Amino acid sequence: MKYGFTRTATAVPAITAGDCRKNAKAITDIAKKLADKNVELILFPELCLTSSSCGDLFLQQTFIRECEEAISKIAGNTKDIDPIIVFGAPVLHGNALYNCSVILYRGTVIAFIPKKRLENHEQRWFTSGNRVPEKATARIPNQNVPILKEAIFATDSYSFGIEAGSESQAPMTPGAILACNGAEIILNPSACKELADSNRQTKERIQADSRRYKSIYMHANSGWGESTSNAVHSGYNAIAECGNIIAEGERFKTESNCTIADIDIEKARNSRRGDSNFTCNSIEYVKIEQQGHENIEPERVFNPLPFIPTSNNAKERLEEIFMIQATALARRIEHTRATTCVIGISGGLDSTLALLVTEKACHIAGKSNKDIIAITMPGFGTSGRTYNNAIKLMQNMGVSIKEISIKEACIQHFKDIEHDIDKHDITYENSQARERTQILMDIANQSNGIVIGTGDLSELALGWATYNGDHMSMYGVNASVPKTLMQHLVRYVAENSTNNEVRTTLLDIIDTPISPELIPADNNGNIKQKTEDLVGPYELHDFFLYHFIHNGFTPEKIFFMAKKAFEGTYDSETIKKWLTTFMRRFFIQQFKRSCMPDGPVTGKCNLSPQGGWIMPADINGTSWNEACRILE
Repeated sequence: MKYGFTRTATAVPAITAGDCRKNAKAITDIAKKLADKNVELILFPELCLTSSSCGDLFLQQTFIRECEEAISKIAGNTKDIDPIIVFGAPVLHGNALYNCSVILYRGTVIAFIPKKRLENHEQRWFTSGNRVPEKATARIPNQNVPILKEAIFATDSYSFGIEAGSESQAPMTPGAILACNGAEIILNPSACKELADSNRQTKERIQADSRRYKSIYMHANSGWGESTSNAVHSGYNAIAECGNIIAEGERFKTESNCTIADIDIEKARNSRRGDSNFTCNSIEYVKIEQQGHENIEPERVFNPLPFIPTSNNAKERLEEIFMIQATALARRIEHTRATTCVIGISGGLDSTLALLVTEKACHIAGKSNKDIIAITMPGFGTSGRTYNNAIKLMQNMGVSIKEISIKEACIQHFKDIEHDIDKHDITYENSQARERTQILMDIANQSNGIVIGTGDLSELALGWATYNGDHMSMYGVNASVPKTLMQHLVRYVAENSTNNEVRTTLLDIIDTPISPELIPADNNGNIKQKTEDLVGPYELHDFFLYHFIHNGFTPEKIFFMAKKAFEGTYDSETIKKWLTTFMRRFFIQQFKRSCMPDGPVTGKCNLSPQGGWIMPADINGTSWNEACRILE
């Protein structure tokens, strides 16, 4: 498929215990239906050809012969369809019976993979795969099939390995070994009994394993048709991608149950790049010449706000981020023996969050709010709304307040450098930012304090900061917090505040348009210079940033994903325009990130030169810029 995706499916057939012929037909019918939907890889449950509850019938020669014929029948009936099919069946070699996964493609059984870690009851019928002789084969009608202790199967698009059933719960799982040796998809055919709370544990394991393996994890558990003599099999099936379940089937269905997902192989592959844990090469690779569906676009829903916690514990995540910021600053206060924290307050979102973090840090460090010197510095573009919010917030928080206008100092500066005050260019704007920074630094010197930086991750990515102006501080608490997340953090603090006046002010600040306020306001005192009109919507830029930095995706793929994520909000031309802006600014503004202040890492994306993002400031970004120009 396009953009590094592969269409996969987990399938739970409704089976008849002990009837290999009926079960073979059920498997074949599902495989053909999924082939019509362009699925490339199908996982069925463990022992689904026979059912897992056949007991001592597994030892009957008649039953084994029926099973071998059924495997051959499935192969013959699927020779004209494209998916690779993996299903479970008992396989006989000599006098040993193995619980195997059957790998089948276009009429040929590629291999049998035996289960190695057996539960106590399984050992009554099956032999551990660890005891398979070298170069062992099993005979089915018309074919000798190799039995491989372990193998990774590779197509031109993806690679996969198998850990069956309870092997996923071993101290050293086959999945971990397979992943470290290059398997990008881990298949888990299973026949586990359903117990109270077991499904929650299964989901947690699937998510954890896919995150730990940096892989796709596919799980298919047996379902309807299994014996209920003493247990139930729920038929739960799910597909997880690097820590998140992206598709799952309904449990306890009384019919066949399939789940289709377009998995992002490139995401898994990129997440492993540079990680030496995934560079082992000790497992045999088996090549499968599968013809992929290269011209089909994936059908995926993409989160337009990837930085925002969406789970049930979202509040805990926000508190965690806030406490990381505050604890980091408290340690810096202690280390520098700072008496005060000096911070510029504009009434905007960035400085508001920085002030809230500073207040918490001072409490951790045993200081009072009066040790925070909060300075509002109105200039030519300061609006009444932001000024009033800045004053109200500082007053209600009980910090030490200073108000220092920068107008006269800037006017004198314009005279000194012979700049026309009516020429509202970059010199006009940046001189104000640098004047504010000078004030903050000098007052920090006067009060034995440190200057708290307010700039955020989104601004750093775009270079939307005045060099040696708001770009500079003594500790940047917001440096790894993107603009979209900032609103949620401030709202979280507001909702948990016991001070009604503070809560009201914070909520109004959240609703205020983002602006540097360096250009005079309109005749009514309203903000005229809106950042997102100039540089683009931050929700788009944060989406670009996440997938460019965290996932390493190309502009083409990011563009495709953004069109899906923001469908109905932004058209293609708008997305292309701002993606082009993002790529251009990201490369030419690296020099600002090369000398940014220290600051805490709070999430997956970090542009700090101390290890978060390392790139020469004069690197050539032509390839990325050209890729943006030809987007359609």
